[in-house]
Amino acid sequence: MIWGTTQVKASEQHSTVSNLDLTQFYPKIDDFLSQINQIILDKSHQTKLALCSLLAGGHLLFEDLPGLGKTTLASSLSRLAGLDFQRIQFTNDMLASDVIGINMFNQKEHQFEFKHGPIFTQILLADEINRCSPKTQSALLEAMEEGNVTIDGTRYPLPQPFWVIATQNPLFQSGTYSLPESQLDRFLMRLSLGYPSRAAEKLLLQQNSRHDLIEKLQAIFQHQEILQLQCVVNQITLSDVVFEYMLDLAEETRKGRHGLSPRGLLALKKSAQAYALIEKRQFVIADDVQAVFVAVVSHRIGLGESETRAFMQKVPVKG
Repeated sequence: MIWGTTQVKASEQHSTVSNLDLTQFYPKIDDFLSQINQIILDKSHQTKLALCSLLAGGHLLFEDLPGLGKTTLASSLSRLAGLDFQRIQFTNDMLASDVIGINMFNQKEHQFEFKHGPIFTQILLADEINRCSPKTQSALLEAMEEGNVTIDGTRYPLPQPFWVIATQNPLFQSGTYSLPESQLDRFLMRLSLGYPSRAAEKLLLQQNSRHDLIEKLQAIFQHQEILQLQCVVNQITLSDVVFEYMLDLAEETRKGRHGLSPRGLLALKKSAQAYALIEKRQFVIADDVQAVFVAVVSHRIGLGESETRAFMQKVPVKG
């Protein structure tokens, strides 16, 4: 699998999707974004892209300093989406078994039993993933890719939907291990919340604690509806003009350097489809591609947001 998340077979849900009335989901999507934007202030674009990542079935990487709302966002998303949530605080002495689980010997039964790790959830917040060793990082990212874990030759499927929100601190902080490019590619998007505006920060000071606000949130979706929407995303159509535009963008990133890979191009397509769904359309336009381009592409080509946006601005939409 490319993003290692949704294991639902299209053949099993095709009849459901083809007969699905998407208009029933539009008010829920609006309500979802409205409520999360009351928790995460002044970051409407980032919250929309986070929902886009969930509906596209891709994992999300936040690169930010501590205290800017990454954990709050992950907790809010899990409550509103009606999904189970677990958090792992990574440290440099954490083992792979601390994440995925371990076989333990049951003395009463005289046999080994598998003890599930915290990865067996639907939304996993992998906090400060670049503080753990590359071996532990690899164990998590392999599970993200495959949608299951293998212990002593036995395969254990992960719950569906399975969505990882990983955070990493900037590398100038001590005690961090940078994620290699091959592992960065496992993430559908990389986002940064950054500091809120002065007005938003004042409102933050005036409101109750984030924890109290999150506790009051009620689930808007059921997990089966999330799976349905993830399948619906594949049905969002793209015109030949949009395909050509995406190919032109990929070609521009490859001029004289390591550019966007075919897997990255597929990720761009899937993200644009999910964004179109959030915008209440059953077809993709160039604006959808532009809205997700920086978040999907920047970490794949090793550039910052402004440099990646400059690539996009060089390419005109034809037709």
